[in-house]
Amino acid sequence: MATRLVHISDVHFGVENRAALAEIDRVIREEQPDALVCTGDITQRATHRQFADAERWFARFDIPIWLEPGNHDMPYGNLWERFTAPYDRYNALREAVAVPHFETQDLVLVPLKTTVRAQNRWPWSDGVVRPRALERTLSALHDLPDDGRVRIVTAHHPLHAPQEGEPSPTFRGNKAFARLAEAGMNAILTGHVHRPFHEVRRAGAYHADVIGAGTISTRLRHSAPGSYNFLTIKRAPAQGQPGTILVDTRTVSVATSE
Repeated sequence: MATRLVHISDVHFGVENRAALAEIDRVIREEQPDALVCTGDITQRATHRQFADAERWFARFDIPIWLEPGNHDMPYGNLWERFTAPYDRYNALREAVAVPHFETQDLVLVPLKTTVRAQNRWPWSDGVVRPRALERTLSALHDLPDDGRVRIVTAHHPLHAPQEGEPSPTFRGNKAFARLAEAGMNAILTGHVHRPFHEVRRAGAYHADVIGAGTISTRLRHSAPGSYNFLTIKRAPAQGQPGTILVDTRTVSVATSE
């Protein structure tokens, strides 16, 4: 037995790829994964209508939904709300359709927030790992029993640089990755860059899988087609041995880039 996850990201309701949404719907009905994980940028401009569309789509599934906020999921047009209550609209969606915790005999999901309402650099869309957010995630990892399950952190922004040894576009990303790996993180699921990837990155004596989902919106980049990941995860067979993570990146039918 194993735990199977559908990992999507960057749906961008408002400019969503409806063919891709239909494919995800079919895959979930036919293959019956254990959960659907979405690592942020659920909407394009965080409007009430876009969140309502997202809620209707996620609500159709009878499996657990795990959500992370993305930089597009804070209000763009209402700066007062962006600075005073940036996550109210996202939190309403999360409360309506998502689970606050998810674990199985094979894995545990642990969230890490990498979005901020503003920062002293441009663009504001880049990731930031704030100390308080990192400490919450580290504390959750430290509290987990050493029982062979795969420990997976979920975030919107990749923590690692495109090339090893380079600065990470996510502020404090490299340092956060090192501390999380040391704390027992086995893998991190992210999105944001609109292209899929799966690598093993090292930080000193520790390492972890870095897994990114592409987009299932019409906002294509890097000439990469729309895509999502289907993950199969098994716990370690014995104490001191690693669990396994199989990543099947699947290309979806795409519409013209906007």
